[in-house]
Amino acid sequence: MAVFINDDCISCGACAEECPNTAIYAGGDSFSMAEGTKLADSEEHDALQEDFYFVVANKCTECVGFHDESACIQVCPVDAISKDPDNEESTDELQAKYEKLHG
Repeated sequence: MAVFINDDCISCGACAEECPNTAIYAGGDSFSMAEGTKLADSEEHDALQEDFYFVVANKCTECVGFHDESACIQVCPVDAISKDPDNEESTDELQAKYEKLHG
């Protein structure tokens, strides 16, 4: 399961700074799958959210492979980040995603 940033986000950027997968972007920013990973897909994709920070679910491992808990959830000063019920994944699936992204 990836994490989700809701509209309580104050766009402080604390979550993006902590994300080891480079899966969190500022509202309006484009993203690529290659940024922060070993993937070769450097195609620029349109922002998923215009008004506040967003998470690219295909890059989010909930910090599996790096930390015991999701770092972004821990640092968010307004509790605007939670598990995304639309992107549920098991620990094994998150570990496999980590290995795909980082080798």
